[in-house]
Amino acid sequence: MQFTINREDLLKPLLQVAGVVERRHTQPVLSNILVEVGDNRLSMTGTDMELELNASVALVGDVTQGATTIPARKLVDICKNLPAEADVSFSLENERLTIRSGRSRFTLGTLPAADFPRTDDTVEGTAFKVAPAQLRRVIDSAAFSMAQQDVRFYLNGMLFQLKPGLLRTVATDGHRLALSEAQVETVDADMQVIVPRKGVNELSRLLADYHEDVQVVLGDKHIRLQIKELTFTSHLVDATFPDFERVIPKNTTKAVSADRELLRQSMQRASILSNEKYRGVRFLLAPQTLRLVANNPEQEEAFEELSVGYDGEEFEIGFNVNYLLDVLNILNGTEVLIELGDSNSSAVIVDPNAEGSLYVVMPMRL
Repeated sequence: MQFTINREDLLKPLLQVAGVVERRHTQPVLSNILVEVGDNRLSMTGTDMELELNASVALVGDVTQGATTIPARKLVDICKNLPAEADVSFSLENERLTIRSGRSRFTLGTLPAADFPRTDDTVEGTAFKVAPAQLRRVIDSAAFSMAQQDVRFYLNGMLFQLKPGLLRTVATDGHRLALSEAQVETVDADMQVIVPRKGVNELSRLLADYHEDVQVVLGDKHIRLQIKELTFTSHLVDATFPDFERVIPKNTTKAVSADRELLRQSMQRASILSNEKYRGVRFLLAPQTLRLVANNPEQEEAFEELSVGYDGEEFEIGFNVNYLLDVLNILNGTEVLIELGDSNSSAVIVDPNAEGSLYVVMPMRL
């Protein structure tokens, strides 16, 4: 195997692929990147057995076909520290890889390409196209509500629900729920899959760099995205997502509209003296007024008052202030609408001037 490539052409796809490789793994080959050269193209693949990322780059000049696996971190560190626009030559002989650039030379140990685990080349399922910005929006709008290490492992991920002309993402940790929607090309399908947390985060990172439409395939065991010369594949969580529509309140009787930034700042200040463990803040509603009260075990108290759009009766309810701040931080509009029922019912939070996202936060006793 032998080829030469400009550092700038190599570095971006290399960093993308290396992003899914674990630093420490029980199988040494999983700390490596699979490098394959053929048909004047360089193909690089990284995996952690849950995610797989493949990137390909065109090669020019003399090329000798071959394949091997190279330590990911060492290769990245070498390439990052070479001069910008430098040409980098790779040659493999007797399972030793030599990298040359200018007067620099590095020799790395390799492992056989045959030992590298690969996902099936074909992932069959329902395919559709979507703009990267749109897909990233519905992912980022819901991702903060995913559980982190819940024993209900199906909560440690995000639901992708596909309906004719509609893609919906849903995430919940059992205390709050986030839902976001985007229009997609008409697809005659009604299905849903759960993408694991790491796959969701990696997708968001990758989509930020692209503008061309993304080809998405939802299969029985995998989700696959094709973005230009990048292929992302993730295993799916083999479980059934809870019936999220059942927990979205349908009969809210109170509506509170507020300036999103003013409300966010007031909550942020009130949270300073809230209980560090439970993060509870009381909402005291009266016509055109919202008072926020927080206490902690040291008998300290924070009090905030702001004007809001509310013309109902006096009402009190408590929330984990962090859950509310997460929602206010993800919304972009100048105004926020909070719909409430009674003091034991969840709140529904939306941007009244933008469709596509909805948030549910459970109350807490204070």
